[in-house]
Amino acid sequence: MKESVLHKLTILAESAKYDVSCSSSGTIRRNKAGMTGSTSGWGICHSFTEDGRCVSLLKILLTNFCLFDCAYCVNRRSNDIERVAFTPGELAELTIEFYRRNYIEGLFLSSGVIKSPDHTMEKMLRVVKDLRTIHHFNGYIHMKTIPGASQELVHQAGLYADRLSVNLEIPLEQDLKLLAPEKDHQSVYKPMHYIQQGMVQSLEERRKFRSAPRFAPAGQSTQIIVGAAKDNDKDILHLSSALYQRQSMKRVYYSGYIPVNTYDKRLPVVKDSSLKRENRLYQADWLMRFYQFNANEILDDKSPYLDLDMDPKLAWAIRHPERFPVDVNTADYATILRIPGVGVKSAKMIMVARKHGRLNLNGLKKIGVVLKRAQYFITNNELPHYTIHEATPEYVKRVLRDTPSLPSPAEQQLSFGFTD
Repeated sequence: MKESVLHKLTILAESAKYDVSCSSSGTIRRNKAGMTGSTSGWGICHSFTEDGRCVSLLKILLTNFCLFDCAYCVNRRSNDIERVAFTPGELAELTIEFYRRNYIEGLFLSSGVIKSPDHTMEKMLRVVKDLRTIHHFNGYIHMKTIPGASQELVHQAGLYADRLSVNLEIPLEQDLKLLAPEKDHQSVYKPMHYIQQGMVQSLEERRKFRSAPRFAPAGQSTQIIVGAAKDNDKDILHLSSALYQRQSMKRVYYSGYIPVNTYDKRLPVVKDSSLKRENRLYQADWLMRFYQFNANEILDDKSPYLDLDMDPKLAWAIRHPERFPVDVNTADYATILRIPGVGVKSAKMIMVARKHGRLNLNGLKKIGVVLKRAQYFITNNELPHYTIHEATPEYVKRVLRDTPSLPSPAEQQLSFGFTD
């Protein structure tokens, strides 16, 4: 590898680390004698495919030059940092070289904005197009879409990338205008809509012709920065819910604000709770996507913030003692899903197991129900403990409140606190 390319790699991989749309799995696989490949190189992160496989990705910026001066970004125009840029050819060669050495299985490509959104997209598009057509790269590609990019360029990107994403960053328009005056939500929502249109059109074409090209087969995602503005958790969850419903959004990522520009007085003083708040938002997001909760049930105007000491599913159950206890031998699937200590997998297993006889404590344990939590919310003749009504919600809240130390950021990205 040329020294100039290595220098660019070091800088641009470091600049890309604040985008959590490619989550780290926390996995470390270092070089071993007789083995090929390592995940300890610059810019290598881990993400998960739809079928649950963990893949190693080169997470990199095309350039850290940027027209914009966003208060929360390390690459903002006014920052005095070393600026470098790959040529499309250099980055394509670097990616395929890492792939051949078994360092990576794919590419996560983002960039600062140079000249214009379309000019930047054209250069990024050249990278992924060269990988697919010249190097015949068949690995995974996640490409960021630049806000304000044209529909034609977004469409071309979707034909070469597995996943497209455009970062919303700040939930409320007025806060975005304060922290990033050159940006607006409309420039983000437009490419989101273009991606949605491309996915719908691709599905229709593939119904008619099996050979029709696929468009962003892994869907689209976005990222929201948590704690950089005055938004509350309710604002964020309602926005995420709307995105899932209207934009065919595959995933919303939450990034706890990291103070990279402490001199900017528009930015808040960071609290120690920012990472834990991020984790609670992931848990609430999980409830909306897999547990049939809606945003209004999790938070409302009276309670606009998630409880940092308790996962949102348990917090909801304690706020609604009238919904419990639940008879696991007769309740429907949707009701069983809402029992603390019962995950999606264990809820499905309960529905199957009770067809063969009444479930007892031993049966629930084998299925994977966490009885330490569930015992206050279910009825069973064998239970020696009081239900939430007999023990009182206050007591249950005190007993089940989280006490462990805060996990690492990598664990928080992927650990949702629900047990199957």
